[in-house]
Amino acid sequence: MAVTLTEIAELRLRAFLQASTKTDNPAQGIRVSVVDGGCSGYEYALDLTHTPQATDLVFEQGKVKVYVDQASAPLLDGVVIDYVEGLTQSGFKFSNPNATDTCGCGKSFKAGDCAPAGVPCS
Repeated sequence: MAVTLTEIAELRLRAFLQASTKTDNPAQGIRVSVVDGGCSGYEYALDLTHTPQATDLVFEQGKVKVYVDQASAPLLDGVVIDYVEGLTQSGFKFSNPNATDTCGCGKSFKAGDCAPAGVPCS
């Protein structure tokens, strides 16, 4: 199981973690997960993690700890997370070798026949 952050993605995520140290409950890392939803069936989720679960898989990329829950792990194996900046759109971009189809929005994907039914983009 591997999740890879590009150098720019790691830098941007580190900035979010740094900002959380100024709160009463600083984050310990970033949770990368997959949830049902989106136009293709699955959606990517990135969140600050304050309390990792005992069953989480843990990776360290540079100075960022990445937590992945066991249910999301098979769908995220080999994923590369990048950060892109453009005139019309900026944000995290996922390149997932497990995705058999992706939505035009780039935020959701399908993984073979196991993906739940999608919801049209709004």
